[in-house]
Amino acid sequence: MSIMKNYVNNVLGGLIEKDPEQREFHSTAKEVLTTIIPALEKNPHYKEARILERLVEPERVISFRVVWEDDKGEVQVNRGYRVQFNSARGPYKGGLRFHPSVNLSILKFLGFEQTFKNVLTGLPIGGGKGGSDFDPKGKSDREVMRFCQSFMTELSRHIGQDLDVPAGDIGVGGREIGYLFGQYKRVCNSYEAGVLTGKGLEYWGSLARTEATGYGLLYFVKNMLEDQGRSLAGQTVIVSGSGNVAIYAIQKAQELGAKVVTCSDSNGYIYDPNGIDLAEVKAIKEVRRGRIKEYVATHPQAEYHEGCSGVWSVKGDIALPCATQNEIDLEAAKILVANGVKAVGEGANMPSTLEAIAHFQGNQVLFAPAKAANAGGVAVSALEMSQNSLRYRWTFEEVDAKLKDIMKNIFEDAKSTAEEYGCPGDLVAGSNIVSFVKVADIMLANGLV
Repeated sequence: MSIMKNYVNNVLGGLIEKDPEQREFHSTAKEVLTTIIPALEKNPHYKEARILERLVEPERVISFRVVWEDDKGEVQVNRGYRVQFNSARGPYKGGLRFHPSVNLSILKFLGFEQTFKNVLTGLPIGGGKGGSDFDPKGKSDREVMRFCQSFMTELSRHIGQDLDVPAGDIGVGGREIGYLFGQYKRVCNSYEAGVLTGKGLEYWGSLARTEATGYGLLYFVKNMLEDQGRSLAGQTVIVSGSGNVAIYAIQKAQELGAKVVTCSDSNGYIYDPNGIDLAEVKAIKEVRRGRIKEYVATHPQAEYHEGCSGVWSVKGDIALPCATQNEIDLEAAKILVANGVKAVGEGANMPSTLEAIAHFQGNQVLFAPAKAANAGGVAVSALEMSQNSLRYRWTFEEVDAKLKDIMKNIFEDAKSTAEEYGCPGDLVAGSNIVSFVKVADIMLANGLV
């Protein structure tokens, strides 16, 4: 075993020993660290400076209680978190997730991934993540407002436009961002527009931010396919999820000439052989806040199936997992490969397990990893920060053009880095190495921070 491989194994072993319950974080740390061994071998001074040990430890973890009152007048208590992972490149930047599954392991996993994803954008932002085990589903607007106000009362002490800039994530959309921003203004007595991104347009959000993650995913996949002499036009696409990322991935895929035949929610998935009617999906999920099974009531040719994992049994040319982490396991990957899938683009955060990724790569399936392929959302969030600093707003077309350039640059950086380090075509390794080297070099330049 090489010295650097042994170094990586020791660091990973230390993580498991310290926090054996944090499986999600261990998984993403393993995925990154095992792919950057070529960079460690080329730069042995990283080991001497203990860069890996410093990278896997968040700079700060904030945990707090969130006390709020429901519509019955009963007091409820949730946990709130903010993981400020790495500020080498700029202020901590990453979303807030409100979901019952939220725990420290998941937020560390997301914050670690966010650090490298943000580097890939080429913009001056560090990595962080936060949230709560609060579930906004089934809550009234006033209950969500009271929760958000309590959450921000504590979080406001730890964020700022030059310190830490949260955004939305699962369970945190425009409604929640609005309540959070209003409370921040109240408790800080300041109109600091750049403290949150994903804001409404009327209070200095960015045009194209809503569409950015889904659009960016398709721009990346388009570049990946065209590099191989292929096109999106005419391809059959399987999409999971029906939230913001999935909806705008479907929209852009359709605009680029692809036929999208599936989408899903946590209860099940729909298959429409005629192609997904996006207007109906938007009406169900964004207007009525309903369940995806309602789609078949107005589209009798479509099928609804209980259980969302079955979506990967549908035949298609391109798979776009846009729901949640670890939704494609090895079994699902084997089914996709057997059904002839040619490319996989990750819209969600780490939706494929390590075993699934290895199976895709071992069967010559083009694979676009999440930290590269879904970086469009945070890229436009950083552009929102720029517009807030300028006290100016760019047009939708200007932001979209910048997004296209950013996603093209991310693909080209990942591709060229993979070639430089002896693993041509491996965009997972290429993305990890290029972002790791940039963060590591800044950390060295900044000294023991």
